[in-house]
Amino acid sequence: MPGRIKGPALFLAQFAGDEPPFNSLESIVGWAASLGYKGVQIPTFDARLFDLDKAAQSETYCQEIQGICADAGVEITELSTHLQGQLVAVNPAYDIAFDAFAPKSLQGNSTGRTQWATEQLKKAAKVSRRLGLDTSVSFTGSLAFPFLYPWPQRPAGLIDEAFAELARRWRPILDVYEEYGVDVGFEIHPGEDVFDGATFEMFLEGLDHHNRCRINYDPSHFLLQQLDYLAFIDIYHERICAFHVKDAEFNPDGRQGVYSGYQPWISRAGRFRSLGDGQVDFAGIFSRLATHGYDSWAVLEWECCLKSPEQGAKEGAPFISRHIIDVTDKAFDDFAGGDTDAGRIKAMLGTT
Repeated sequence: MPGRIKGPALFLAQFAGDEPPFNSLESIVGWAASLGYKGVQIPTFDARLFDLDKAAQSETYCQEIQGICADAGVEITELSTHLQGQLVAVNPAYDIAFDAFAPKSLQGNSTGRTQWATEQLKKAAKVSRRLGLDTSVSFTGSLAFPFLYPWPQRPAGLIDEAFAELARRWRPILDVYEEYGVDVGFEIHPGEDVFDGATFEMFLEGLDHHNRCRINYDPSHFLLQQLDYLAFIDIYHERICAFHVKDAEFNPDGRQGVYSGYQPWISRAGRFRSLGDGQVDFAGIFSRLATHGYDSWAVLEWECCLKSPEQGAKEGAPFISRHIIDVTDKAFDDFAGGDTDAGRIKAMLGTT
């Protein structure tokens, strides 16, 4: 049956900084609330806002976090482990780039980095339950993505082995999430091995359709791939547990298309935009999600190559609010068909 989406909510990762009000959880959630946000998605990789290790050790600290958010008038929607999830699986081609996401003591140590990331994710499962959360969001990481375009031809079995290894790394993590009753909504994202529906199915198959393997739906990445993001909801709605509201535009020309020619964001054919400035059909998305009964949060993930984050955040809350559908419990003309009198029904059919 139709569901009412909750929101608006804000993913705090893009706004965290060293200056007030972005340098502490108390000040940033107060700022978010002042803009009209009712929920916040908290990154677990930025100690200025949240200390995951401390939260795993201390229920008191978790209660303090809940109190800070409640005092501001916002709920915690999910914990984000995007960066730790990325480090669960890193192809050696990306070692140097992704070392920046790991503690300095583990940089240059790919095995230690993966072990650390795995433990971080398990802690996030425990902490999510302490905070009363049923959902978290993350990345899968990538082993196969450097081989995306098949030239030279990929050796037979390379992709199968990459996804088998990805599943081997994630299964014990997801088993911990099962223990705590928390879903992992993977953001399906280019750069990850799971970047569209086909790759999600490969991952899910490798995990024997693990109950906690879910989707954080983000249409911006699908528009830039030219994927039918509305049909995606119809196909995978039973696995969608989280929703990033993020806009994008795709304007190919005679010089570049989907791959965007290594250009900076401002010059790419495909660009992320603030809500309402891109091409994503959010009216269609909110309608489709509501139709399939999605009743969790709509969370703004802000990224834009033109607009300031402050303006994007200010405009984002009313944009999401306008798109949330107050679902009805009956169709507009239900009164006409509400009579269940058997005699009248038979008369209408000519069977009396």
